[in-house]
Amino acid sequence: MARSFFGGVHPKDMKYLSCDAPITVFPTPKTVTIPMSQHIGAPCKPLVKVGDHVLLGQKIGDNQGLCVPVHASVSGTVKAIEDLPHTNGINMLAIVIENDFEDALDPSVSPRENVDSLSAEQLMDIIREAGIAGMGGATFPAHAKLSSGLQKVDTVIVNAAECEPYITADDRLMREMPEKIIKGLRVVMKIFGLSNAYIGMEDNKPEAAASLKKAIGDDITLCVLHTRYPQGAEKQMIQSITGRQVPPGGLPAAVGCAVFNCATCAAICDAVYDGLPLVRRVVTVTGRAIETPKNYLVPIGTSFRELIDSCGLKEAAYKVLSGGPMMGFTQYDLSVPVIKGTNAVTVFSQKDRVAEKNPHCIRCGRCVDTCPMNLMPLNLYKAERQNDTEALDKLHIMDCIECGCCAYGCPAGIPLVQSFRSAKQKLRNEQQKQKEAVK
Repeated sequence: MARSFFGGVHPKDMKYLSCDAPITVFPTPKTVTIPMSQHIGAPCKPLVKVGDHVLLGQKIGDNQGLCVPVHASVSGTVKAIEDLPHTNGINMLAIVIENDFEDALDPSVSPRENVDSLSAEQLMDIIREAGIAGMGGATFPAHAKLSSGLQKVDTVIVNAAECEPYITADDRLMREMPEKIIKGLRVVMKIFGLSNAYIGMEDNKPEAAASLKKAIGDDITLCVLHTRYPQGAEKQMIQSITGRQVPPGGLPAAVGCAVFNCATCAAICDAVYDGLPLVRRVVTVTGRAIETPKNYLVPIGTSFRELIDSCGLKEAAYKVLSGGPMMGFTQYDLSVPVIKGTNAVTVFSQKDRVAEKNPHCIRCGRCVDTCPMNLMPLNLYKAERQNDTEALDKLHIMDCIECGCCAYGCPAGIPLVQSFRSAKQKLRNEQQKQKEAVK
């Protein structure tokens, strides 16, 4: 087996802040805000109206096409359905539920005793109805990844790398609930008809590795990989474990692989065995501005403000991120809710402020050396600044995984990741214009 990939960096992982904090159940909030868009694909349409009483686990939004439903994470009364701040930076339609603190379960939430007799199609239907999307941050609908990989996938990999600095949600999940991860993985293996699978993790989590080793059997291989960011990126994980390289613009199924985050596997276990949809997840609240960093089991829809207030601030916050410092998104409103892909709330102080006012490229080439996708970040940046969408397309901007390696290594402090996110949107807009012109 190969154990390497091109590029990458070695940032300080800062995981010591929260890695020893066990998962604790976050106190149920007075209200939760459930966005209709928490996944890649079509947003959900509300299935309830203002004034309705809903139960914990009740489906409250769904749609056709590439979509997964959303569910109430508490029982209570629907108080509003309106556009509200979202972690993606724009307002999105959301359902606000006032908690009655009874946690009355929807009748659909009940354990299954016949899991072994379920077919692949039935299991995928359960996973879809449970609203499971990739919980490592990508939020791609799990059932769609499973169905599209049928008859193509010969290798399943659980991504347990959690290579992003500061974040320890998956680390704690592996230490404390390894059985859930393994049971969910075996459901995935059954769907694909496979008898073997891999778990890939970095060697900076020895306690998690020891916990997983006790839970796995001979059908699952634990691959403890060298710590190098972005080891947890899907294509890099595949190359490290199998030696296969996903072609530019291609998906893992093109090389016979499917990758699922360890938290996603645990959610699959909850859905298939306990009938519990994705209504909660583990979130790390961390950063040097946080008084007491923690790992919380949080109801979907809990606000960032409540999480931060619970942990306390030891100094003024300079920046709050959904996620970690390499791939996270800065938040402008702390009323934004935890969604299915929120693995961390990271709070920086003024000591972490390193932005340059007028950065200029010095053409040192460090961004090229560190890019794990073999791209030319300096040329991509130039093309984005010049609004040259043709050049962006030729330079394969859409293959950028926005890992932040280029920005981390840039001595000039150029905001490369932000530039590339803008570049992708510019290219999408131009391609849409061309399609409309053809019509």
